[in-house]
Amino acid sequence: MEPDNCDRHDILLTRRQVEARCCLSTSSIYRFMRDGLFPEPIRVGRRAVRWHATEIEEWLASRPRATGDLSSA
Repeated sequence: MEPDNCDRHDILLTRRQVEARCCLSTSSIYRFMRDGLFPEPIRVGRRAVRWHATEIEEWLASRPRATGDLSSA
């Protein structure tokens, strides 16, 4: 059974695409994954993984946003 948040027609993103969308390095992505703070990829080959675009978008939406208030700095 598929997880509720995964659509069969969901786009699969490469690591480079995830890095670009999230503005994170490879090491940061894998560190967040190790700490349980980032979506896990799916294996699509012996040496290839992909992330569901919807899971990455949900992760980005859950991140805190900067307020732009620099007066307290």
